[in-house]
Amino acid sequence: MRDKELFPEDEIGNALWQLNEQGVTLDKEHEVAFSVIFPSQEQALKFGHLLLENGQKLSFCSYEGNPELPWEITAYPFMPLSYENIIAYQALLQEHCPVFGGQYDGWYCQSVV
Repeated sequence: MRDKELFPEDEIGNALWQLNEQGVTLDKEHEVAFSVIFPSQEQALKFGHLLLENGQKLSFCSYEGNPELPWEITAYPFMPLSYENIIAYQALLQEHCPVFGGQYDGWYCQSVV
């Protein structure tokens, strides 16, 4: 039975619930990919530099999903897969990326059982 406290009925809660149902150990640390997209290469790189200064593993590439925001920075923190952790990291990115013209674009975790 789904615990609504741990797995609220929203996009993040649903994704975590699906991982849980696949047998993923959520309290174990996993590498999670959080993406932010930008209007220019320069702005993306400046944001990426900020993440690097804070010890984050990241990738940088072009992004074809939005012609107005064609550059992507993806951060790869390791964390237990909890609703609170996902929300907190997402909020951190959403707080800092607008200064660089960025827009938060979501998160992903490969399900490894």
